[in-house]
Amino acid sequence: METQSRLPRVKETALTLLKIPLLFLLLYIFICSLDILSSAFQLVGGRTAREIFQKNIVLSNPVGGVMVGILVTVLVQSSSTSTSITVSFVSSGLMDVQSAIPIIMGANIGTSVTNTIVALMHPGDRDEFERAFAGATVHDCFNWLSVLLLLPLEVVTGALRHLSHGVVKTLQLSSRDNPPELLKVITKPLTKLVVQLDKKVLTAMATEDQVQMNKSLVKRWCKSAVMKENQTLWGAQSLSEKKYKCKHLFANSSLSDLAIGLILLICSLLVLCGCLILLVKLLNSMLKGQVSNVINKILNTDFPPPFTWVTGYLALIAGAGMTFLVQSSSVFTSALTPLVGVGVISLERTYPLTLGSNLGTTGTALLAALASRAEKIAATTQVALCHFFFNLFGIMLWYPIPATRLPIQMALGLGRYAARYRWFAVLYLVLFFLLFPLVVFVLSMAGWKVLTGTGVPIIILIISVAMINFLQSRKPGFLPPKLQNWNFLPIWLTSLQPMDDLITRMTLWCGQISECLRRNDGPDATIRGEWKENEKSPETDEGQINQRKQYTPCSKLLCKLDIWRNFPS
Repeated sequence: METQSRLPRVKETALTLLKIPLLFLLLYIFICSLDILSSAFQLVGGRTAREIFQKNIVLSNPVGGVMVGILVTVLVQSSSTSTSITVSFVSSGLMDVQSAIPIIMGANIGTSVTNTIVALMHPGDRDEFERAFAGATVHDCFNWLSVLLLLPLEVVTGALRHLSHGVVKTLQLSSRDNPPELLKVITKPLTKLVVQLDKKVLTAMATEDQVQMNKSLVKRWCKSAVMKENQTLWGAQSLSEKKYKCKHLFANSSLSDLAIGLILLICSLLVLCGCLILLVKLLNSMLKGQVSNVINKILNTDFPPPFTWVTGYLALIAGAGMTFLVQSSSVFTSALTPLVGVGVISLERTYPLTLGSNLGTTGTALLAALASRAEKIAATTQVALCHFFFNLFGIMLWYPIPATRLPIQMALGLGRYAARYRWFAVLYLVLFFLLFPLVVFVLSMAGWKVLTGTGVPIIILIISVAMINFLQSRKPGFLPPKLQNWNFLPIWLTSLQPMDDLITRMTLWCGQISECLRRNDGPDATIRGEWKENEKSPETDEGQINQRKQYTPCSKLLCKLDIWRNFPS
């Protein structure tokens, strides 16, 4: 009896042990798919990024610079790439540090789009999706709020520029070897078999080198260092480079960069979505019962008073250290998203980890700057320090005092809306990472007068509505009776429900049209044949007429008209 009772436990333990390597395998493929996704976006949008950066009139406008940073980082899916392009412009003298700082701020916002995309692919019930979307957007909210406060401060005072310049002058900088890429060592064996990019082509576009601009971003020829003995008395040796054909899927392909990028984009998104679904299911099966309770207690428990505040700062340091190790804030925050969704990590604990991730990625950029050539090291280091101080000041604004942790409250609100209206998540992603930056970018191209004349009234309206909302919830007596609520406005201005009803109706309407067209395009010859009138007796009885009305399909035009007639206005 004891043996029979132990057998299920042994099977459960063995199954759990088998799930652990499977979990690491899925996580490895997940990270590799993110790397390939970044390469795909660089192939699709790399040339466009160069053209955007060449708009010098726009870059002289700080607001336009932020939008350029967002758009370029969204296009290439890598803040490191957009930052390296900016550094190339600064080091080549085509851009000064003052113009580069807003682009760095925009890159900070654009890099958070990756974990938001991951949250959109998150499966599961409504509660899981709400937690995952809130965990992803807390990064967005922090970056947007930091830019809204620090960009005007930088324009007026130049604080980041002067501070970073002082640090660069104080430090005795010297060029070093390239910093180790710890994550690349793990993922490169797989990703290099799929595609290899020539990063020198992308960064050299900043100098408008026509030779490099005409080259493909896909690396066709690779180099290896070979020891060669010189024919001298001392038998000295020297290094020489040997070229050979790269070994990846597209090394011999004649497709354009855009075609290769689109293929990789679709494939990497499918793999990313599949890995995420399997990861969540695997985590849900592993983190049940006592195991889930233990992990929750370890990750989400604070230190006892009066040292409760220390827990958050330790999480912040842990986030910075982990991001520095994997050398990608997108990978780290994207890996956190499914954990938040299944409830392993709370949003309050995710917040300091995300802020630490912002600091960790600046450390990587700083190491890369220190590895630059001697003539470029001052400019590259100053840009990297601006990025570091921007994130540091943002943390000082939105973390130390609990009452100022507005990104958490904003993310919770966005998660509730996204869980109630699934289309809201897609609208949020398109609006804040594509449409809004694109519109502001176009207005920036028209000049300061157009941008100010359009933006100032909108900003005043937003601030006024926010103040009225605050007074309505806290001190409604301070407001006139009519402004104590929004009942005097149309419902579509105060609620998303009318929009949700319209989208639901349109979805059902499209479903009816497709069903009607499917029935009419289907094989109904036999049905029509059944109702051919007999030549000898053309008369039909009433039962046959009713059956004909029931089974004979309507024409496509009548079907569409009937559905349109039933579509509510």
